[in-house]
Amino acid sequence: MRLSAFAQPGQFYRGNLHTHSTLSDGVLEPAEVCRRYRAEGYDFLALTDHFVGQFGYPIADTLPFRTEGFTTLLGAELHSGALANGELWHILAVGLPSDFTPSNSPGFQPVADQETGPEIAARARAAGAFVAVAHPQWSGLTLADARSIEAAHAVEIYNNGCAMGCDRGDGFSIADLLLSEGRDLSVIATDDAHFYEPDHFGGWVMVKAEANAPDALLSALKAGDFYSSQGPEIRDITLTDTDVTVESSAAHIVMVQGHGSACVTVVGASMTRTTVPLARLAKSPWLRVTVMDHAGKKAWSNPHRR
Repeated sequence: MRLSAFAQPGQFYRGNLHTHSTLSDGVLEPAEVCRRYRAEGYDFLALTDHFVGQFGYPIADTLPFRTEGFTTLLGAELHSGALANGELWHILAVGLPSDFTPSNSPGFQPVADQETGPEIAARARAAGAFVAVAHPQWSGLTLADARSIEAAHAVEIYNNGCAMGCDRGDGFSIADLLLSEGRDLSVIATDDAHFYEPDHFGGWVMVKAEANAPDALLSALKAGDFYSSQGPEIRDITLTDTDVTVESSAAHIVMVQGHGSACVTVVGASMTRTTVPLARLAKSPWLRVTVMDHAGKKAWSNPHRR
């Protein structure tokens, strides 16, 4: 069988799902943020400014910046309630309606009478958004924190801004533990671009859809029909009972990871079709694929539950 992202009709569209502008704490106007992503060859962008009172609870109107070949998804980074460490939740919501009702979140500190993180995440999903747990390592999430966001479609497993700014861009541990507990989740790579440090054009999603249009992209995101990348392309993934075959741009390493420590790695030169035996993952209820090129840049499939 082929993973659904590669079996579905349509084509792949490149997009960033986590971005900031002068509507919150970014340094570029929304129009310039969109122009730069369009100029860099992106097909779509979600501008996700911080949805707190000090910025007026912004959901950026990016409709004027859509052009032929470039579209936008409305969204925001939601903040409400405290993590176990006492800090505020950061929850990515892409595809929010423009009239999404604000929480009582005046700033970046939790207050006593506001929604919890799980509550605002559930409300965003009910409003039609694609919901993701943002930058788990940067936030200091515990596994109990992550478990509580039952409305999440995805976990942010690579955040370029957190990687470049403080070397805390990772979300794999949280994602893998939730997968091993039976959660049905996808994984996303993003920029979290603010443009005051080298936080842009470093991580993105490649979404398989029949059109580069908001509704089609959002449906594909929710279905998990995409992969994430820092550069390498994943062109196809086919599974049998005994192995996984990965077609990709030139790769140096192809890995298949699963439950616990289960992982099988194939190393070679300029590999474009790689078959990975699954004997070591025979008992794993899920698996995911990582492709790495000679420069160390990676691409990641969504998890496949067996």
